[in-house]
Amino acid sequence: MMIIWWILIIVAVVYLFRWLAPTTAGWPGRKDKNNSNSALDILKERYARGEIDKEEYERKKRDLQD
Repeated sequence: MMIIWWILIIVAVVYLFRWLAPTTAGWPGRKDKNNSNSALDILKERYARGEIDKEEYERKKRDLQD
């Protein structure tokens, strides 16, 4: 019974820590999509969604790489 009690305490502490930790924290191995997109990543996503055509994509890509 004591083992179950300690497991519950550890699980509760972990969940409490995760709840209190900011969602934008830069944890190792964690990639937050909304905050880590570079301009080139956003450009690629816009091209993939069809918001811009290939000519505009290539032009903006050249501008970003300069």
